[in-house]
Amino acid sequence: MVKFVASSKNLLKGLSSVFKHLFRNAVTEEYPEVKPELNENFRGKHTLNNNCTACGLCKKVCPANAISIKKDGNNKLVSYKIDYGKCIFCGNCVYYCPNKSIQHTTEFELAITAEQKDDLISELKQEEKNGRN
Repeated sequence: MVKFVASSKNLLKGLSSVFKHLFRNAVTEEYPEVKPELNENFRGKHTLNNNCTACGLCKKVCPANAISIKKDGNNKLVSYKIDYGKCIFCGNCVYYCPNKSIQHTTEFELAITAEQKDDLISELKQEEKNGRN
C-alpha cells in the first residue's frame, strides 16, 4: 500500500508538470525553415583578411591543432587551412591574433555541405586588395 501511495504521488507530480506546460508557447524552433537569430559574439566559420603576417600565433594557441599555415621563403603566407572536423570554435585564434586578421562569421551550417571528412578542411584566402591577394 505504501508503494502504491508513493507511486501515485509521483504520477500526480509528473502529470501536474505536463499540464503546467501544456498551454505555454512552444520552446522549440522551426529550424531549418526559420533561421535562428545569432548573437553578435557567435563563433562560426572563420574568415581571413589582408592583415595576416603569417606569424603562426593562431596555430600555436589552437588547442585542437586545427590550423595549418604554409609560408614561402620570405615568410609570406602561401596557405592557411582550418580543419573544421577538429576545430572546437574556442576563439583562441581570433583573440590572440595580433593583427585581428582572423575573425568568426555567423556561418554555422558546415555539416550540411560536407559529404566527406575532407570537405571540412577549408583553405582561407586573404581578401583581395586592389585586385591582388
